Amino acid sequence: MIRFLLVLVMLAGTAGAVVAYGDPDQIARASHKVTHIFRGQTTTPAPAVQIPRGQGGEFALRAKINGVAAPMVIDTGATSVVLTWETAKAIGLPLEMLEYDVDLETAGGHTKAARLTLDRLAVGHLVEKSVPALVVQRGQMKTNLLGMSFLDRLESWGVRADKLMLTGYPELQSSHRRPRTAID
Repeated sequence: MIRFLLVLVMLAGTAGAVVAYGDPDQIARASHKVTHIFRGQTTTPAPAVQIPRGQGGEFALRAKINGVAAPMVIDTGATSVVLTWETAKAIGLPLEMLEYDVDLETAGGHTKAARLTLDRLAVGHLVEKSVPALVVQRGQMKTNLLGMSFLDRLESWGVRADKLMLTGYPELQSSHRRPRTAID
């Protein structure tokens, strides 16, 4: 009986928080977690992607943004995913409709950026939808940044032995997979 009440409390709390954000993926994750707890099932291992440290100390990778491959560098100091104007154009984003009204401090100094939402952002087999991002004006940055608006959606991320491990949620995995490298 106590377990049942605990599950109900967890479900109510999770559902309330998720509904407040209105993210269907989060709602599905919460529902699946509660189902596993209630049935006493174990979850499958979480999917993970390994990114080796580059010679310059950075963690560089090739992500797929709306299905188009784009080079990125992990930047935990960036609040958001930040795309160069050139990458945004290559992906086919509506650059003529963007308003560059967000003040942004970069390694190169102050610039303006435009807000948008990426339909789909994939790093290896970790996929997130409706990811908030920024696009900087033409020529203002040389590198796309994979910032916290993507990383915060993961179950966990951290560095171990010169490899950055990105771990997704177990319920999103369809079968057991080994960690992959996301540098190609």
